[in-house]
Amino acid sequence: MGDTGRLGPGAGASASGPGLVRRRRRRWVRIGAFGVAGVVVAAGGAGWAVYAKLSGNITPDEAAAAELARYEKERPTSLVKGARNILLIGSDSREGDDNARYGRDSGTERSDTTILLHLSAGRTSATAVSLPRDLMVDLPGCRRQDGSRSAPRFTMFNRAFQVGGSACTIRTVEKLTDIRVDHHVVVDFHGFKKMVDAVDGVEVCLRHPIDDRAAKLRLPAGRVTLDGEQALGYVRARKTLGDGSDTERMERQQRFLGALVNKVRSNDVLLNPAKLYPVLDAATSSLTTDPDLASLRGLYELVRGLRDIPMERVQFLTVPRESYAYDANRDQLVEPEAERLFERLRTDTPVVVAGHVPRGSAPLRPTDSYDGSYGDSYPGPFTKPAVTVSPPPTFRGNTAAEDTCE
Repeated sequence: MGDTGRLGPGAGASASGPGLVRRRRRRWVRIGAFGVAGVVVAAGGAGWAVYAKLSGNITPDEAAAAELARYEKERPTSLVKGARNILLIGSDSREGDDNARYGRDSGTERSDTTILLHLSAGRTSATAVSLPRDLMVDLPGCRRQDGSRSAPRFTMFNRAFQVGGSACTIRTVEKLTDIRVDHHVVVDFHGFKKMVDAVDGVEVCLRHPIDDRAAKLRLPAGRVTLDGEQALGYVRARKTLGDGSDTERMERQQRFLGALVNKVRSNDVLLNPAKLYPVLDAATSSLTTDPDLASLRGLYELVRGLRDIPMERVQFLTVPRESYAYDANRDQLVEPEAERLFERLRTDTPVVVAGHVPRGSAPLRPTDSYDGSYGDSYPGPFTKPAVTVSPPPTFRGNTAAEDTCE
């Protein structure tokens, strides 16, 4: 089933191995990072100590940066100044006492969840696109832990992280989408739980009671506030929740992230230093980032405009996918829908999402129109060219503003 070597410094961040204790740094909570600048500056000397501690929590992924620099000439170029694409990688690593409870550490960690987050140039929207872990893709040749290089191959997407860490995953995404990845973040189970607990839990709405022994979840229907452990089970459960598909699981993850964004952006967190500090401490001490983000200043510069994005413009969707033609347990892209999505992200064109988009539905056809220039006297057949109408494509997804209980 392919390479199983552990990842090392040459491969970029993995979710296990030496140095992970310092690598668990920062999550999507960077949406709240803008507030820390005012807090620490106002605090004077004590504030500087806080700033230094939070910045020191963050581990830069220098190895990935070096590997990506090696292949700079083959990487896509950014087309829109100011737009940013951040790859969020959730690892299924079992290394460490806290992660070991979720299974045996076989040394073959893969990307359990991968999300491409696009921030518009004017910071008027944020679009998070989930990439299925079982998506069949072309992996480039990547550097392994021992310094050797794997051969290019056609395989499941989550093997990229296993073979060559974050650098290999980024190169695979860029090859798949032709979108430049500007920044990346890696988080494991422990970091995810810390983030949820730091905001005192996240409220979700359950349409049905949950009794899932594998995920250690037993919850009533209705509005429920999940702590870190419960949230992890909720976003990872697959076989006993919904229809059991990975697509349904990704949609559940998206709804949860929307609820997390709402919680972090609420005044109760951002305007209360006593609550903001634990959030930032948990975030910065839980993830690995590229060097440009590996400081509180770097995070602040990236996200300072996110506060003003309306919740209905914080969008979540899964890349158009279907069962792979040769294996129903794998995925493949649905074309041309997937390429239409990638093109809109590349060119920083707005993406429209809706809760239900019938498969095979097509935009309305262009129609002839009469502009009334002849007054009430209609001259007969139109002599003017038809007006072309090109409605933007709509993708199945949801926004952070939606209430799943309604």
